[in-house]
Amino acid sequence: MIGTLPNLIASRSRRNLVGEWWRSVDQVTLSILICLLGAGLILSMASSPAAAARLDYDNAFFFLYKHMIFVGLGIFGMFIVSLFDAVNARRLAVLTLIGSIIVMFALPFIGYEVKGATRWVRIGPLGLQPSEFAKPAFIVFAAWMFSIRHRDQNVPAVAIVFGVYITLLALLISQPDFGQSFLLTLGFAAVFFFAGLSLGWLLIMLGISVVGAIAAYITLPHVRARVSAFTSPNTADSYQTDKALEAISSGGFFGRGPGEGRVKYSLPDGNTDFIFAVTVEEFGFLISAILVILLAAFVVQTFRNALRLNDYFCQLAAAGLATMVGMQTIINLFVNLNMAPSKGMTLPFISNGGSSMLALCFTAGLILSFTRRRPGAYEYGR
Repeated sequence: MIGTLPNLIASRSRRNLVGEWWRSVDQVTLSILICLLGAGLILSMASSPAAAARLDYDNAFFFLYKHMIFVGLGIFGMFIVSLFDAVNARRLAVLTLIGSIIVMFALPFIGYEVKGATRWVRIGPLGLQPSEFAKPAFIVFAAWMFSIRHRDQNVPAVAIVFGVYITLLALLISQPDFGQSFLLTLGFAAVFFFAGLSLGWLLIMLGISVVGAIAAYITLPHVRARVSAFTSPNTADSYQTDKALEAISSGGFFGRGPGEGRVKYSLPDGNTDFIFAVTVEEFGFLISAILVILLAAFVVQTFRNALRLNDYFCQLAAAGLATMVGMQTIINLFVNLNMAPSKGMTLPFISNGGSSMLALCFTAGLILSFTRRRPGAYEYGR
């Protein structure tokens, strides 16, 4: 009896921890996330056979099983991160940023190349892209620095953040990865805007972005090819975009039906960057619109919570992370609809992609942590 007492106490402690988490976490945001991850699994089931057939895999659901593993790992990681209080979640993000930068510096020596870019590092059986984790971590770091500056104007927070931003930008461009560079800049600019900092700094950031974009277009053939495919589709290779538009146009209002899509067998990235096109073809505009509404609801709910938070850092961090998810969604949809050049960017919580899924779940865990209901966290007694 006495020997079982420590186990009983530990069991009750675990139940209390989970119960407290459930009572304090924003259940609306969590419900939306579960719906999105579930929708991603269904869409992966629809797109996996075509992707496996293109790559001559024997198992038609190879990518589905892989996606399930990363979703499971992502949910577990999201839960663990969301258990942290705001201070420890911030520390975790800063440590993640430092680790990501170190690994990105080492990529030329320890990374491996995929489609002409050295962005990945292998950890056991997993291939991970450190830049995916650097993005949300940097947003949290920037929010922390700006919150320090909010309390003490003498701290050179803006210069520190810009130094880290330039370092990340240089590392991303060297891979090369201009899609992530663009998204990082948008997220950083959003945090800058929310912090109410000088317009001059924003103009400097805009100038850096414009100069970088022009330099990339002039010096890098693949960037020039993507821009040309968008601006002059009749004279450049726009195969993927053409196929995506074909899939979207053939879907109609209700779609061809689950598993009945045809264009996905000739769409190279139909399970990743262009999964929205596969969704429209098989499930129609109605279901696709619901999917977009869910993604928008996640961003709006996070902003709603952020506006009511009393802690300045948590406000900035939650709003910045939500902006990053929202902008990634918009970029992916614009690419699928041929409204922007292809950037190799996934649809959040939906597309296949191990690093992207894990990083987005990490982002969601941080959001859930920063927006948890704690004594004095919210205004109006919440």
